[in-house]
Amino acid sequence: MMPEEKTVTEELWDAIVVGAGAGGGMSAYVLAQAGLRVLLLEAGRDYKPERETPMFDLPEKAPLFGASTPDKPFGYYDATVGGGWDVPGEPYTLAPGSAFRWYRARMLGGRTNHWGRISLRMGPYDFNGRSRDGHGADWPISYDDLAPWYDRVEKLIGLCGGQEDLENAPSSPSAQPAPPMRPYEYLIKRALDGMNIPTAAIRSAILTQPLGDRPACLYATYCYRGCSIRANFQSTTVLLPPAVATGNLEIRTNSFVHKVLVGQEGRATGVAIIDRKTGQRYTARAKAVVLAASACESARILLNSRDARHPAGLANESGQVGRNLMDSVIAYGVAQVPALEGLPPRNDDGISSAHIYAPWWGHAQQTRGELDFPRGYHIDVSGGRFMPAMAFAGIVDICDAPHGRELREEMRRKFGTIITFSGNGEMLPNDDCYCDLDPTVTDDWGVPVPRFHWKWGDSEIRQASHMRKTFLEIMRRLGGNVLVGGDTDGVKAITRGGEAIHETGTTRMGRSPRDSVVNAHGQTWSVDNLFVMDGGVFASSSDKNPTLTILALSWRSSDYLVRKFKAGEL
Repeated sequence: MMPEEKTVTEELWDAIVVGAGAGGGMSAYVLAQAGLRVLLLEAGRDYKPERETPMFDLPEKAPLFGASTPDKPFGYYDATVGGGWDVPGEPYTLAPGSAFRWYRARMLGGRTNHWGRISLRMGPYDFNGRSRDGHGADWPISYDDLAPWYDRVEKLIGLCGGQEDLENAPSSPSAQPAPPMRPYEYLIKRALDGMNIPTAAIRSAILTQPLGDRPACLYATYCYRGCSIRANFQSTTVLLPPAVATGNLEIRTNSFVHKVLVGQEGRATGVAIIDRKTGQRYTARAKAVVLAASACESARILLNSRDARHPAGLANESGQVGRNLMDSVIAYGVAQVPALEGLPPRNDDGISSAHIYAPWWGHAQQTRGELDFPRGYHIDVSGGRFMPAMAFAGIVDICDAPHGRELREEMRRKFGTIITFSGNGEMLPNDDCYCDLDPTVTDDWGVPVPRFHWKWGDSEIRQASHMRKTFLEIMRRLGGNVLVGGDTDGVKAITRGGEAIHETGTTRMGRSPRDSVVNAHGQTWSVDNLFVMDGGVFASSSDKNPTLTILALSWRSSDYLVRKFKAGEL
């Protein structure tokens, strides 16, 4: 028997939002602020960064000095608790020949609690790629349609970064000042300048100046720990508290939604829920349902919502639910730079990402047909003198002294001399990359799990090769000793699908119900009171990290839902 306080079947909400991350948190914020009564359902546990974040604990206070372990792959201090690449009782499967990894946070706020905070706007080219080069799909909206929503999001969450307005890399007018460059970043900029590759101040969802009652970043520790002072953006600190304060939002954690319920008239009536702590099942009813559980989880919910009227899954008349799965193209290069050796001790503190990046510079070359892949990538960098953790011991591998005082002195001399380059590139959707339901495997509650099919396309393989060649030239100009990235074979260079944790495209938006799942407002074509507001709606992946765009799209779609609701159309 379900405890009485959990029996919400008889209560009719204006909207149910599934997922509390970027898309779900933003939707709950907008809907509650507009006066709608909202039930927010989060599959993971409750989480309070203000109480739980060990911002000032040194690595030496953690087991293994904070090193990665199977249950904490991003280190002991990572904010994610109860989630990761493998979630107990909640497996996923891979089709033969597929290599894919699926990261789930399973906590209030989702991935916004430990993401890298890089917040780049998609540019005008990113919305009409097919019209430009014949590949992929165009969006049903343009950059100009989304720009006002980018403005709103940036003012609300707070960004720092420069005001450079480069080709297909729009500026963020309300961005706060960028933190100053660090010594290794000056070296990188000089090398890139010599290659005619532009650099710009990275835009991050981290405050360098106070914003409202939120203080500026203390430059204390990496943001993946969470932020107890609310200086970075997390759904749990920026979106959910003001939404709850309206009195219109109720949050239920450990509430795993596995199915959307549909009435005889074909409209969504609510959702079916499993309490992850007790295993008990119940339902909640609403006038509108918003899926924002992540690209792959929302697709799974729709596929599991199949019935006699929807044998292929709900809102899947086009057959596109789960299809068009994309992730960012990632390849690395790592070098030890002797020019950085023996520098006097210095403070390399700053925001947790690098303070500069290199936006894609090859548009003209692609227009002239000089490159063998159609879309681009940007370059992220990292380095400097960070707080030593267990991984610091790896510097021994680049030292010549065998032991003792000589080894310690060499480690001190070479500390802070390792620089990492990471390409973050756009993937084209292809027929080999999608998720469906495994026909035999279920989770601990008997719900069919996702099965991933994955194969990088030739475009991505060639792009990864180009990344490696670019990194090698940068490292040569730095006089660096190459540690990773000497092989320019794109097949060997590219990371596994899913490892960027940038999944998009599984419920893509479009202009026609024939080849898309939702319209330009995230509204499913066949169920007018069912919306999707996570990365699944992306028609293309872009080379920009997706979170800022998820936030902007969710605000735009939620505003549309409010207008429809107040007009009596939902």
